[in-house]
Amino acid sequence: MTTAMLLENIHQSATAPLQGAGISVDRRTGALAGDELRQVLAAHDLVGIRSATHLRAADIASAPQLLSIGCFCIGTSQVDLEAAAAAGIPVFNAPFSNTRSVAELVIAEAVMLLRRIPEKSALAHAGKWAKGASGAFEARGKTIAIVGYGNIGSQVGVLAEAMGMQVVYFDVLARLSLGSARACATLEEAVGQADVVTLHVPATPRTRNLVDARVLAACKPGAILINASRGTVVDIAALAAALREKRLGGAAIDVFPEEPKTNSEPFVSELQGLPNVLLTPHVGGSTEEAQENIGTEVAAKLVHFLTTGGTIGAVNFPEVDPGPLQAPARLLNVHSNAPGALAALNTLLAQDGANITGQHLQTRGATGYVVTDLDRVPSAGLMEALRAHAGFVRSRLLTR
Repeated sequence: MTTAMLLENIHQSATAPLQGAGISVDRRTGALAGDELRQVLAAHDLVGIRSATHLRAADIASAPQLLSIGCFCIGTSQVDLEAAAAAGIPVFNAPFSNTRSVAELVIAEAVMLLRRIPEKSALAHAGKWAKGASGAFEARGKTIAIVGYGNIGSQVGVLAEAMGMQVVYFDVLARLSLGSARACATLEEAVGQADVVTLHVPATPRTRNLVDARVLAACKPGAILINASRGTVVDIAALAAALREKRLGGAAIDVFPEEPKTNSEPFVSELQGLPNVLLTPHVGGSTEEAQENIGTEVAAKLVHFLTTGGTIGAVNFPEVDPGPLQAPARLLNVHSNAPGALAALNTLLAQDGANITGQHLQTRGATGYVVTDLDRVPSAGLMEALRAHAGFVRSRLLTR
């Protein structure tokens, strides 16, 4: 029986689709690392993680039977995607399911910070009455700069515009604007005119410390910075300095360069104790609605791959959608993207006497993936020959 391990308290909505496909599901509430993680990987065909479990090349190499990885979140930077692809393992995520949750939090934080609610709330908790309008502003009429105008960033823009804010954005890709949003040619141009700057970019070498002392210096005096994307995007020390020097009016940070692996570990940040700063424990997408949607979406992708070989939505793999299995057998072959790979596969099939009724091939980078429907179940000898072939990464057989 195919087995799956779901880590980090993945929503229960993921369980039913997997079990409905005949997959045995085990669950753990926390993240894993080291030998404990590798033991789990070695004992399961599928693994589901969120953001705290990191799958490195050595972890992936320790589990040669692992078929697929499900990231029950938006980001996939916690997985070595190249190593997974090289091992023939597609990685699936949920790029849209928590979009609304993150966007709503960003807008709420913008309003809270413009009104200086964090420090007023802290004073009230301390027994001090700080009634007054000084330094508190409406969102209406203010400019918000969205850095990264993808699924979440564009939705933030729609919500912000509905509140009467002016929307500008910067993205390294050409993006069609929604509503009256206006694109900026540079990051500095965007942040220089904004009362609120919000970040929605992935974690890549290019975005590491994207917002550093230089960019913070280019911000409008008194501006507010919100980061609900990835912790490595902001230079935290530079941000803390800008806040202490009152060059910025406030900040809301939901993600950090280093985060506790579990809720029982302590959290430390240079931003703690600063006024008009909201610190949240990576909860941008943590609503019941988002987690339920994510569980359903990623589980469906894993089931689709397991039952049909389809890889639509894989973030690291050639995307093939062969449809439901109608033929007696379907061969899934991952190979090095090199000349002659398909010819070698088809020659072996011909030698085994198997007739091809349908074939789908796609390549991505160094990886090739071909799905072949056959008029009969191939012999055990053919499967051994496929698995022994130097140019093939892995071969899996589906039968009706």
